[in-house]
Order: sequence, then structure tokens, then C-alpha cells
Amino acid sequence: MEKRNSFSNGYSFSRIINGCWQLSAEHCLIGKIDLKDVMYAFHELKDNGLTTFDCADIYTGAEEILGMFVKELKEIGNYREEDIQIHTKFVPDKSVLPTIDREYVERIVDRSLMRMGREALDLVQFHWWDFSVPGMMDTAFELKRLQDRGKIRNLGMCNMDTERLKEFIDNGIHPVSNQAQYSFFDRRPEKTLLRFSEENGIRTFCYGTLAGGFLDERYMGKTYDAPETRSQVKYMQVIEDTLTWDGLQELLKLLHEIAEKYDVRIANVATQYILKQKSVGAVMVGTRNSKHIGSNLTTLSFDLKEDDMEKIRIFLDRYPLLPGECYELERYSPRYTGIILTDLNK
Repeated sequence: MEKRNSFSNGYSFSRIINGCWQLSAEHCLIGKIDLKDVMYAFHELKDNGLTTFDCADIYTGAEEILGMFVKELKEIGNYREEDIQIHTKFVPDKSVLPTIDREYVERIVDRSLMRMGREALDLVQFHWWDFSVPGMMDTAFELKRLQDRGKIRNLGMCNMDTERLKEFIDNGIHPVSNQAQYSFFDRRPEKTLLRFSEENGIRTFCYGTLAGGFLDERYMGKTYDAPETRSQVKYMQVIEDTLTWDGLQELLKLLHEIAEKYDVRIANVATQYILKQKSVGAVMVGTRNSKHIGSNLTTLSFDLKEDDMEKIRIFLDRYPLLPGECYELERYSPRYTGIILTDLNK
């Protein structure tokens, strides 16, 4: 499988993007971050061609950690800004949505530039908590204005459904990408989003593909105990509402059988399956330390055959899809909104 992909404008990115949500202060429930090992991992990822990193203005501390990495690269020498790609997000607090203005948008973008020591933001992905609150389109045009001024290289979306993507395009803003939760458990993008994105040249960047780590051999034959991270709290809800824990156990057995054929692991099969879906440009895989670098490279080193893809599809079709469109439950369902932090952009 190819290691890289690109937008229609030629901008190139890794097919596996190093996700930095796990570095945020809000993510960790157990243990602390070893910054020295994080820096080692970042250098190793870059040296092995996985040069694209994903963060957000609301991932507390993540942009600053990437800024430390940029500083180290500059100190080593021969640094060119285009040697790594850093994708961030513009996620205004839910409480300030009605009052966002031009000054607010530029201040947040400038803060991201300062934190990361970059001349321009390679990709800004725009998220809006509540579609019933006016101002989303005006805010998107403010980001477009900053793109025209050179502060933003590419403008994408985050957690937007098909209707909203169409609305942006109809109003003259054509996003290059849209970040969406997509996994064996959350297949909402398969309803309409992937097809619309494919037809309109929008790359889908997928997160949650490994469901907080539940798609792993260590959970085979196990009962559910307690979450290790905030991500597992969230994805356990999704598992309960789709496959259930018993279904997960059956899925793990199937994936293990397929993985053994290719001499890889369950996570490699799960990630490549999503990478092979229409419009999917890349998958975000969490980067908290150096332990999983080899696994990320392995995902791109084999080719999952169509008959194995079909076995997985047939299995998944036995189970229900989550209701609604992408991120709809997370916006409006009390069961899902209860664990989401919406005011972190202080």
C-alpha cells in the first residue's frame, strides 16, 4: 500500500497520520507522558516517512509539544517547513459560538502558529459544535480570508456531515478534507458521507479506527474491566450500541485469523480495511510513545485482499449501524454528549 496521498492541489501527506490527541491533558486517565520518548518517537516517525501530524487547538499541550519538535528540527539543521506536515483544528468553545468575530478567529490561528513555530498552518480543520447556532458559515469565511492571506495553506472540516459539506460547497468554500470517526463499530460515514466526499474530491481523514485500542489481541477472550483513557470511555459506548462486547470477541477472532495469513496484527488489518474505503485519504493513529512505530509501518507493508475485505463486510452487516449522520449523536444525544468536553479553547 502507498505510504502517501495528496489533495488535488498537490499537497502531500502520510496515509497514516500521527494523531496527537493522546498527548493532551484531557486524554490520559492512567500514567503520565514521557516527553523524551515522545520526541524520540516523532523523529523516528519522520525518518521512516510518516511525516504528518494531527493535533488541535483544544488538545491541551499538544500544539506546544509539536512546537518543541519543530524547535529540535531547527536546531539539528537542514530544516524545511515542508519536510513535516502539521494539521491542526479550529474548534471554538461551544459557549462562544454566538459571539465569534474576525478578531477571535485570527487570534486563535495566530496562537496556533506561535505555539508550533510555523510560518503557516498546513491544514486547519473547522469544527462547529451545534448547527442550530448561527455563524458557522461566516466563521468559515473568516478562515478562508486567513487562507487567502497565507496564514493557512489548506482548509478542511472536522465532524461535518454530508448536508454541511454540501452547504459549504454551495457557498463557495470547497474543503480539501473532512475528519470523521470511522471504524468497524462506527460505520455512519458509509451511509452518504464517503460517497459524497469521493464525488467532490474531499479526502476523509478517519479517527477512532482502532476504537481507543480495543481492536487488539490483548482483548481476545477478555471481559470488559475499566477504561484506560477517555477514548475508551467514548468507544465503549459505540461498541455497546453496535456489536456489543460479545460481538467484539467474535470480530477479534475473525481479524486474528486474517492477520495471521499476512503475518501482521489485528490493528494492521483494521487500519488497512478503513484505508481502502472510498474517499479515505488517511487514518489517524494515536502517537503517545515510540512503542507503535513498527506497527504503523507494518500497516502499509502488505495488501489486504478483496476476499478478506468481503469476510469482514459480511460479518459487520450482521450488526446495526449507529443512528443518524456523522457526529449527530455526539452533538445532540445526552448519552453521547455527556462525556464530550466542549469548552477547552481558553
